[in-house]
Amino acid sequence: MGLNLASIVTESAGREPATVAVRLGGLELTYGELDERSARLATLLRERGLEQADRVGVMLPNVLEFPVSYYGVLRAGGVVVPMNVLLKRREIAFYLEDSGAELLLAWHGFGEEARAGAEEAGAELIEVEPESFAELLGEREPSAEVAETAESDTAVILYTSGTTGKPKGAELTHFNLHRNAEIASETTCEIEAGDVVLGSLPLFHSFGQTVSMNASIRVGATLTLLPKFDPGEALEIMQRDGVTHFYGVPTMYGALLHHPGREDYETSLRICITGGASMPVEVLRGFEEAFECELLEGYGLSETSPVASTNHPGRPRKPGSIGTPLREVEMKVFDEDDNEVPQGEVGEIVIRGHNVMKGYWEKPEATAEAMRGGWFHTGDMARVDEEGYFFIVDRKKDLIIRGGYNVYPREVEEVLYEHPKIREAAVLGVPHDQWGEEIGAAVVLHEGEELAPEEVSEYVKERIAAYKYPRVVWFMEDLPKGPTGKILKREIEAPAAGRSGVDH
Repeated sequence: MGLNLASIVTESAGREPATVAVRLGGLELTYGELDERSARLATLLRERGLEQADRVGVMLPNVLEFPVSYYGVLRAGGVVVPMNVLLKRREIAFYLEDSGAELLLAWHGFGEEARAGAEEAGAELIEVEPESFAELLGEREPSAEVAETAESDTAVILYTSGTTGKPKGAELTHFNLHRNAEIASETTCEIEAGDVVLGSLPLFHSFGQTVSMNASIRVGATLTLLPKFDPGEALEIMQRDGVTHFYGVPTMYGALLHHPGREDYETSLRICITGGASMPVEVLRGFEEAFECELLEGYGLSETSPVASTNHPGRPRKPGSIGTPLREVEMKVFDEDDNEVPQGEVGEIVIRGHNVMKGYWEKPEATAEAMRGGWFHTGDMARVDEEGYFFIVDRKKDLIIRGGYNVYPREVEEVLYEHPKIREAAVLGVPHDQWGEEIGAAVVLHEGEELAPEEVSEYVKERIAAYKYPRVVWFMEDLPKGPTGKILKREIEAPAAGRSGVDH
């Protein structure tokens, strides 16, 4: 069967062309305008040589041009490769080279890194600056048709870092993303035309992309954007725009709940959804009481489009639970031999259903390992109670979740090992009141060398995205190791007093 995810734009535009689809401050795009601009971009991309199934990098913050670019690539028959705007040139080059993308749409504010990365990868950069981009599109005729794609065709390649090796691209199909947005919007978000969603989650991440953007566009709701989360600004937007739905990570809810001016704002919140890290029960209850809404905790991964399980509106919830599987999704808990464990025992979450990716881009062995037995193996440990509610026990062994962003230590350690004065390094999560976890680095220097903690942080900061570099750095004479020489991170502790001179 034919299906193109971009059809959610054309269908909503056909129903309500004058309804505001996306808003950013005083700027807005109606559904008719979003439809037209994405159609003009499809023409531009084809002019630049885009053919069916070609990949296009999209490196944009939460601005009006993100949905224009995302749906424009899809309606031209291309594949979107969303990229974090904080990536540096070497990371950008890797994403482009690995995916084979020959075009990159990048926000002008990050143009220097984007240009360098694109040049290194041999890709063409289309710099997105609102006025010049609008002129560029205005010079093109809109493509009349949405490209014909199959349900099983790849729509988006979302890169997800593994605990070992380089990031892998999860291939999500038009069906994966369309169905996940459809079911999430109907059963969890309970969103419809006339509702207003506050889009403060990055749209280049799977949570923001599916739940904030695709689910909203599908039903003809209004998505009001916040490029960088700030609790005061979020409260202002909630009041100004009559926001009914808010989706975020736990740190965002804590910041809103504890904002000193919270009671000065009138809000209309009905449904809120959290994911990305476990939600403290006291924050959940406090938020619901303060904002008179339902706050639902869910679970998912890039490889599952992303929603896999969730608590549901109007149904019983259990503190600390990620709820039950989404409709048309199966979740089980397996032991190391891929046998289901008895109810109440801990094992690895495995998933199958409409939401599970096609595979890892050009990595058949990694795909076969992750999808063995027809189930996607998440690496997350959980238990299930007698009523089928899932409780996460532990995240992937080494994963650090900083303010909702996933940081894998291996990638940071590789950069640290490039420093000529560093002999050994181990990166681990350090508890942090604001971010949940902060990036910590235990460092061993070569004999006779000296470094300040600030120098270590700065070295890494220059080479990878800003949310990944270690703010907490301390030095050790040696790192604890097991009999095989493997570094034992569980035996490393950050110094309690101050931890380092770097905590910024």
